[in-house]
Amino acid sequence: MSQTILVVEDEVGISRRLTADLVKAGFQVEQAFDGEEALRKFTAFAPDLVLLDLMLPKRDGWSILKEIRKHSSCPVIILTALSQPQQRVTGLNRGADDYITKPFYGEEVVARVKAVLRRSPRILENPGTRQYGSLKIDFQAHAVFLKGVPLSFIPRDLSLFLFLARHPNQTFSREQLITEVWGLDYKGSERAVDLAVKRIRKTLRAWPKTEGEVKTLRGLGYQFCVYQE
Repeated sequence: MSQTILVVEDEVGISRRLTADLVKAGFQVEQAFDGEEALRKFTAFAPDLVLLDLMLPKRDGWSILKEIRKHSSCPVIILTALSQPQQRVTGLNRGADDYITKPFYGEEVVARVKAVLRRSPRILENPGTRQYGSLKIDFQAHAVFLKGVPLSFIPRDLSLFLFLARHPNQTFSREQLITEVWGLDYKGSERAVDLAVKRIRKTLRAWPKTEGEVKTLRGLGYQFCVYQE
């Protein structure tokens, strides 16, 4: 079954061109032209990925991204004319998986979509469930529970955390993590690893340090340390 992409873009011409390129690449596409329609279609169609413009009628892209992240780890790629570096950092920190500035080539967008979708299944490679004190990790369901309560990660962070958790007490450099989690085609900064780890630690802040932690080994990299199983 082909994967479904939700294109949220109020400029009809851009939306049509993106849709044509994605359909040609083998995807199913749903279109939304304002923020309220985007949320309705996200709920109705449960897309595999969202291409999200920021400047939208009725509700802007930031609020759409916030609503998606309340309930879902669906990958989101931001499409915007805002090209300042701080805007890109803000987008990634708020839960976006990638950030593409306008104008762009349709082929580039399709390639980015495929790259993000390739990263998500990597976390499925080692099914099973592990318990580390009060932290339960279900690799098959891609779910993490703390004292029985599910924790919410954005997809990129979940991929990184599950990779580290599959290799407890092993140290990985930023370069290794980029290769294993982001993929060989990733061209961004290795600082993305640091930002992801920061968000992961925030998500795990209630996990007792006596049971485990995501630890920084200065000059070496990161490690999922387990003290209690």
